[in-house]
Amino acid sequence: MGDIRVETAERVMTITLDRAAKKNAITDAMYGDIAAALVRAADDPAIGAVLMRGEGMDFCAGNDISMFAASASGESDISTSNVRPFLRALTTFPKALVAAVTGRAIGIGVTMLLHCDLVYVADDAQLSTPFIDLGLVPEAASALLIPARIGHVRSFALFALGEKMSGAEAASLGIANKALPAEEVGVAAAAAAHALATKPLSAVIATKALMRDAGAIEAALAADNAAFIRQLATPEAAAAFAAFAARKGPPA
Repeated sequence: MGDIRVETAERVMTITLDRAAKKNAITDAMYGDIAAALVRAADDPAIGAVLMRGEGMDFCAGNDISMFAASASGESDISTSNVRPFLRALTTFPKALVAAVTGRAIGIGVTMLLHCDLVYVADDAQLSTPFIDLGLVPEAASALLIPARIGHVRSFALFALGEKMSGAEAASLGIANKALPAEEVGVAAAAAAHALATKPLSAVIATKALMRDAGAIEAALAADNAAFIRQLATPEAAAAFAAFAARKGPPA
């Protein structure tokens, strides 16, 4: 699967973002592979839970910026990419979904956590959602879900000012279950995933369904998508991508 590694043991599927050299920034192919793995896990009665993790120091540096830049320049159409299948698979996944977060979690690396049922994070992790700095809007229904967790003013500071949140703050605000030393995060998340996988599966699925407003999330995703595509076509987004590319420099 290239930059995604999928392993299954003892009723737990582990999906690893395996692009450490790029801080696990997600490409279109990776979105497709994650979506396919989640669909497979949802349909397999032998899988009771899924664990999401990142290889190396960082969980996920967000969307690979080249996808946005190509769409903004007209070179590709993001509406035909694997992003929407990924979001559909993530937001409708019926079984327990656990995340292990260390290092940096940026953009989708944060917003995907809102659809996880348990989140374990390093206390020194850094979470950020710099969508507005790129001329974009939040995705994955995060403009609905983050304010519901932490309130409007704190959420607006994350989105509009680009403020970073530590793992310890994420746990104190209810975005994560526990903040731990980085070396303990993977062990704790795996233990939780395996514990969930031993529970009566139908009861876990029914409880998760009762706890989530599927209609509201679906509506928020549709609104996100429309606004995101509109923003990609703005001069502000084009300027932000050009500035990002200039800072990054030419490919090595």
